[in-house]
Amino acid sequence: MYSFARRSDTVVVDEPFYGYYLASTGILHPGREEVLASMRTDPQAVIEEVIFGNYTAEAVFFKNMAKHLLGLDHSFCQKLSNVFLIRDPARLITSFAKVVPELDESEIGLKHACELFKALKEEGNAPLVLNSDVVLQNPPLILRKLCVALGIAFEEDMLHWEPGPRPEDGSWAKYWYSNVHKSSGFQPPPAAETDVPEQYRPLLEEVEPYFTYLNQFAITLDHNDASTVQF
Repeated sequence: MYSFARRSDTVVVDEPFYGYYLASTGILHPGREEVLASMRTDPQAVIEEVIFGNYTAEAVFFKNMAKHLLGLDHSFCQKLSNVFLIRDPARLITSFAKVVPELDESEIGLKHACELFKALKEEGNAPLVLNSDVVLQNPPLILRKLCVALGIAFEEDMLHWEPGPRPEDGSWAKYWYSNVHKSSGFQPPPAAETDVPEQYRPLLEEVEPYFTYLNQFAITLDHNDASTVQF
């Protein structure tokens, strides 16, 4: 999101369905009441007023999470260019557990991400997929390839941003965004996560196949064709 917020032609919107997700599931996340008070929880209103709202910018980047769309009619996604960002599940689980210790697959959301990907692909609108580790290995290359696939121009400013919060951050940023607030650009890829706590290992085994499925479609580091996307 911070990368696209640096574009000259783009505005970004942070997790517009988070309020709906919290209200519909009853799940307890840090800052729950503040989030619910700060945004619409009617998903149809979010679709009409936010997703398809009136914007003066040429492009609008919506940061969403697949699990936030659970239970919704996804037909509106057919009118969008969809990009799935996936992350090594071992690191995803250990990172998420620092904020929400009681984890299950529904919190990780990879199963629903797979279901949504397959549905969109079958309808002829296969999402692009980015593996965060691959992005971090060569941010300029992967972002250029992503922009080509999206039909937009790459901008060098996408590679850097000012440390600290952004105006577009949701009210939940203070609980979840501490690392990105310390950054000013893409960091080197982290080492493989080998120390997954025992209590989360069954969850890791459960979600790994979903990650593997999505990863086969991820944009690669192939330098021979700057627009290469696997489908």
